[in-house]
Amino acid sequence: MNGKEVSDSIKLEISQEVEKMVGEGEKRPKLIAILVGEDGASKTYVGNKERSCAQVGFDSEVIRLPAETTQEALLTKISELNSDSNVDGFIVQMPLPRHIDEQTVIEAIDPKKDVDGFHPLNVGKMVIGIDSFISATPKGIMELLEYYKIDTCGKHCVVIGRSNIVGRPLSNLLSMKGTPGDCTVTLCHSRTKDLKAECLRADIVVAALGIAEFVTADMIKDGAVVIDVGITRVEDSSTAKGYRIAGDVKYDEVAPKCSYITPVPGGVGPMTIVSLMKNTLKACKQRQ
Repeated sequence: MNGKEVSDSIKLEISQEVEKMVGEGEKRPKLIAILVGEDGASKTYVGNKERSCAQVGFDSEVIRLPAETTQEALLTKISELNSDSNVDGFIVQMPLPRHIDEQTVIEAIDPKKDVDGFHPLNVGKMVIGIDSFISATPKGIMELLEYYKIDTCGKHCVVIGRSNIVGRPLSNLLSMKGTPGDCTVTLCHSRTKDLKAECLRADIVVAALGIAEFVTADMIKDGAVVIDVGITRVEDSSTAKGYRIAGDVKYDEVAPKCSYITPVPGGVGPMTIVSLMKNTLKACKQRQ
């Protein structure tokens, strides 16, 4: 499943809709990202989001704050963005420095501008099937399944990883009525007994645990669909950079067994970013 190809197609649709909106006198969507500190991965992610905004015709801005920024100062900045009528949506890039409580920050964001879909109000609405902002990675995975017309009805899906960002929301989405959806979902984690046996029963396996190349060929049955959410730098002296990017799945040995599989990079990652763009467009249209 080529996430880059699908995301490029969706970006084109978004850009056309934005230009139509602007041509009719409506405001151009605006997305703000707050980046606290100098985490290398976070800087890369924010840079990718900034480039995507330019591609779809959004106004965007990155607010860069030093790592020593206090929680109070960050909450003040969030309050300012909540009140700024020109800002349709904003995100606070995670992880945050240790002295800042992430949940407090998430709950401070206006749910109507929470385009990351992390606020408890949006999560709660998603769980019971009310229209809301859905977390970008689960939303992107559902878009991939829909684009490739993968039959999920009545299928057994194993999700490895119970994070609030991916595993839990995706489990809910896959189990809901709809297409894609109607799955029987098993949510696995570090305390699951005989994880291999659980995976071998699955028609669809989603690996979202953050351990490089954890899922191996002997854990996947022939013809399964495998979605790899992980992205980890693995030391590799044979490369110019001294590392390579790996997912949670040992791709080379697992791919031959699959009917569909997402590569890393180029699979779920681009879908996550384009889902953030879709959420921002939705926020803008709701505020018009």
